[in-house]
Amino acid sequence: MRNVASDGFCIVEAVLDQHEVTRLIELIDREAQVDAGRGGVRNLLDIPAMRELAGSAAVVAMVEPILGSSRKVVRGTLFDKTSVANWKVPWHQDCTIAVVEKFHVEGYGPWSMKAGVVHVQPPASVLEQMVSVRLHLDDCPEANGALRVIGGSHRMGKIPEVQIAEIVTWGRDEVCEVGVGGALVMRPLLVHRSSPAVVPGHRRVLHFDFAAKELEGGLRWAAG
Repeated sequence: MRNVASDGFCIVEAVLDQHEVTRLIELIDREAQVDAGRGGVRNLLDIPAMRELAGSAAVVAMVEPILGSSRKVVRGTLFDKTSVANWKVPWHQDCTIAVVEKFHVEGYGPWSMKAGVVHVQPPASVLEQMVSVRLHLDDCPEANGALRVIGGSHRMGKIPEVQIAEIVTWGRDEVCEVGVGGALVMRPLLVHRSSPAVVPGHRRVLHFDFAAKELEGGLRWAAG
């Protein structure tokens, strides 16, 4: 079994039972403003039930051994690959966080705005104290756009984009196939990519980011 500390990821099956998966899909259909063209929803933690899910015993049991009891959820996103939003993402690291407001702090930048929320790239030291949990509401084999990762690449810090292609040739990429109700737990700095689904239907993933520390210089997590 893969280990988050050494490999940067692990797969945990059967985190949610079928009843809970069905309930969450109904909740998304009822309360989330899904952008079909973009295949998802930002600011998912604005829905109280999603914040409750991120704080549930099942999710905490995956996060707390990695980040400790001071962990807190700082962002939630829904990704859904469909026939009209069947995207491809090249090899990359997740280097951006969401904050309340923009002001100068050494080591933070560049800045951007996404769905009305300020985003910024923090120093690697911040990202190294984070972990992401991806809860799958649909079966996600390779044919349904499962993530591919380079195990251990999270230990290299923030890698310049021009060097990521070279890093990929050094390691063996692995497919993270996850069953419905399962979770992929990963470090943001793990190099990964996503392929289009071969026969797109739904590939709904609830992606929650957790952090173990407050930000520097007065910056505050947008959803903290």
